Amino acid sequence: MRIVLAEDHFLLRDGLIRLLEAHGHEIVAAVENGADLLESLTEARPDVAIVDVRLPPNFTDEGLRAVLAARREMPDLPVLLLSQYVEPLYARELLSSGGCGIGYILKGRVTNGAQFLDSIRRVAEGGTVMDPDVISQLLVRKERDESMSTLSSREREVLVWVAQGRSNAGIAQSLFISEKAVAKHISSIFTKLGLLPADGDNRRVLAVLAYLDQ
Repeated sequence: MRIVLAEDHFLLRDGLIRLLEAHGHEIVAAVENGADLLESLTEARPDVAIVDVRLPPNFTDEGLRAVLAARREMPDLPVLLLSQYVEPLYARELLSSGGCGIGYILKGRVTNGAQFLDSIRRVAEGGTVMDPDVISQLLVRKERDESMSTLSSREREVLVWVAQGRSNAGIAQSLFISEKAVAKHISSIFTKLGLLPADGDNRRVLAVLAYLDQ
């Protein structure tokens, strides 16, 4: 894959470049600020962008802003956001930009190279990868809504896993329940939230996240 990487911390940026290149990916640009990121995205049009939310000069949301600007021109640009913090607002802004291929993970969870590479692949293929802590915050904010409050504790737990892009089999294994039980919970979730089930894990994740973003 052709990748644009935006990370201001030299050691982390260098480490990510080495990891990605070692697995056959091409780093078409490695930048450290929002202006260079936007230019690189629009010129290189990569297969996926891996972006730190907070970049120089202000270390607020320069990375996110550059991504949102690029996605206005390239709506289906796959983007994996990296952050040190749980920032649901940033997740919602990225989700509301439309398109497919969206990820948001915390840097502190990047401890397994294989899982990180799998997250990149899933986003590049149009999937959704959300950090469980980010999803939990979205769920907490949505708790005030009547429709969300109708979900049982188990259904909310299943929803967190669904939003991470897990298959029914993967959820069943994580929760130590049957796949049939998972399917029943998911059907109930969509019914209670007024969402029609969609074919494919990625589409159902996007549907759930789109609802949470309202």
